[in-house]
Amino acid sequence: MEFLSVTEMAKKWGLSERTVRNYCAQGKIDGAFLTGKTWSIPKDAKKPEKLKKATLLDVLMREKANKVSGGIYHKVQIELTYNSNHIEGSKLTHDQTRFIYETNTVGGESDTLRVDDIVETANHFRCIDIIIEKALKPITESLIKELHWTLKNGTSDSRLEWFNVGEYKKLPNEVGGMETTEPQKVSEAIRELIAEYNAIEKKTLDDIIDFHYRFEKIHPFQDGNGRVGRLILFKECLKYDIIPFVIDEHLKFYYYRGLSEWKNERGFLRETCMLGQDKFKIWLNYFNINYRQ
Repeated sequence: MEFLSVTEMAKKWGLSERTVRNYCAQGKIDGAFLTGKTWSIPKDAKKPEKLKKATLLDVLMREKANKVSGGIYHKVQIELTYNSNHIEGSKLTHDQTRFIYETNTVGGESDTLRVDDIVETANHFRCIDIIIEKALKPITESLIKELHWTLKNGTSDSRLEWFNVGEYKKLPNEVGGMETTEPQKVSEAIRELIAEYNAIEKKTLDDIIDFHYRFEKIHPFQDGNGRVGRLILFKECLKYDIIPFVIDEHLKFYYYRGLSEWKNERGFLRETCMLGQDKFKIWLNYFNINYRQ
């Protein structure tokens, strides 16, 4: 068998000598052996595959599977749930949200709590698990309906026949004073939106935000549209390795302004989302998670 030196193999593989030497030391090259301080490598040895850096989705899936406490998965569950629910009027505090997640109890503050706020908080945790589990799958009607059913199941709304949990709205509604798609046209509008979005090969942040805008403009469910829409936003960022973001409750006004102006001026909503990305980068840096700039 013919052997090559580290220098020769580095040139053959287009790698640095240091990298080849490290591969040898780590046992990643079959048949390589050390004589003194010199490595001999079989000429026909296969080039080791470069280890892929773990993405945020990789870390979230691993921490979820291993029930890791105190990591980025834990952080996302609490921050996304608290802020998204608060935008929609939840009265639970950040600590109460955290207690529900960590201990399945509610903090001992004396204020009267709404049962629906507690139920929807617990349900939202499960919704986050769903978007992590299905992050790499395309958006479908069944996924959208599953998220709505999971979010609203067990609430007082779910006991109303006309509310239609997990199915599209039966009654007309509006958002921010704006008219939305008529109930009888929702299914067709959602299918058209999904088809056009999924046809885009390389999704950008603007593509994902545009989907969100159009989804909210349709407003397919009687209630819960904002939270379902923001869950999908997060899912798609994970899928396309785009830094995700949580719309902070303090940015509610800018978020709604951005939605209302998106068709004419994209900068408002884009900048609000990018501000959320900047905050998320701080969390990623803290937990030593790589991200694409």
